[in-house]
Amino acid sequence: MNVKKILIAVDNSTCSEKAARTGYDIARTFSAEVALVNIIEPVPATISPDLTLAPVFLETYDNSEENSHLLLREIETKYSHGITTTYLSVLDSPAHGIVKQAEEWSASLIVIGTYGRTGLYHFLMGSVAEEVARKSTCPVLIVPNKFEDKEQESPVL
Repeated sequence: MNVKKILIAVDNSTCSEKAARTGYDIARTFSAEVALVNIIEPVPATISPDLTLAPVFLETYDNSEENSHLLLREIETKYSHGITTTYLSVLDSPAHGIVKQAEEWSASLIVIGTYGRTGLYHFLMGSVAEEVARKSTCPVLIVPNKFEDKEQESPVL
């Protein structure tokens, strides 16, 4: 497998941090480029009588975009160890946005975390990671929330 560009999907969760750590480890192994993608889910827009978007929607989006860039910067600082990182922050639904960004950036691998939920919650909500794996044109590495990097978590003596 020729891994040159790794897209790592992140949100503000522990499972995406595990995915980021894993993605950057793979990038170091293959001397690959990294892009971090954070999807900003659309807030239902309120249309005013004059058919313009309510200012609250625009303010919410601006705030979300700023928070997204802060998150991406934080993940890069914590895990990149010098690997140049591209930031991709877009307004979209999670699975569609990740797959679309992977295609536009020409990713050779997508790394994404999963909560590992089962049962009724999984049936009702589905899994973004599953949908990305089904729709992606490149390989997808799904890092489970239960994944532990023994090397990372072993005590330093």
